[in-house]
Amino acid sequence: MPDVKVSLTDNSAAVLDEMKVKMAAALEAIGGQAEMYAKTDCPVDTGRLRSSISHAVSDDTAYIGTNVEYAPDIEYRDMNHKTGKAHFLRDAAATHGEEYKKITQDILQS
Repeated sequence: MPDVKVSLTDNSAAVLDEMKVKMAAALEAIGGQAEMYAKTDCPVDTGRLRSSISHAVSDDTAYIGTNVEYAPDIEYRDMNHKTGKAHFLRDAAATHGEEYKKITQDILQS
């Protein structure tokens, strides 16, 4: 029987690094999309609140939010605002799960 030599290369570190890069890209894309939804649904009087909405990615989490001091009042108020919209941040994050899943799948498969 002939001798068979097998050479294996461990690429697991490179694969994990690539997955981290792709997950960071997916989170950035999801954060940007959620920011757009929040800005679209944000009640507007002067535009200050809407223009302050941004997103950030840290570790394995995408965040959307604002530093405007009255944002919680608008986010949690009842539907009496003249635009009739509330929960613009929560809804941007929570009501587009299938779209965010597809974004992640598309980026991981690219």
